[in-house]
Amino acid sequence: MSEQFHAEDLKNLDPVHEYDGEASVGLWTGRLILFLRVMAGMSMIKGLYHWARVCGIGVGPDDLYEAHSVAWQSATVFFAVIDLVAAVGLWLAAAWGAVIWLTAVASMLAVEMFFPQVYGRAFLTVLLEAGLLGLYLWLAVKSAQEQPN
Repeated sequence: MSEQFHAEDLKNLDPVHEYDGEASVGLWTGRLILFLRVMAGMSMIKGLYHWARVCGIGVGPDDLYEAHSVAWQSATVFFAVIDLVAAVGLWLAAAWGAVIWLTAVASMLAVEMFFPQVYGRAFLTVLLEAGLLGLYLWLAVKSAQEQPN
């Protein structure tokens, strides 16, 4: 039932080193990766903020999780989970991380713009999220243009 492992199997577990004969990433790709790491930090903070709201950390007695509407509760738990998952994927600069982050951003934009009864209509949040989305798309295009065909 159990498989035997050999020494060559362990060599496949070695970490990847960027400078071991591989070409370094381009300028725009490096900027995109830096942007993804910053967004990972922001997503981590947002996810922890939403979990703090769920757990009642730093809120008043009249602002507890149970006192809010079901729509607010559902959205808060959704963003608590998706922001933390996006943070991990963005930090790894994985394609799935960007997809999860884009889903989180699009969802927050939709909630803020079309469902003001959930969190209220915060135009600053809409502008910030839309600006970050636009910046990501611009960096992704510039990074793709510097890649060889």
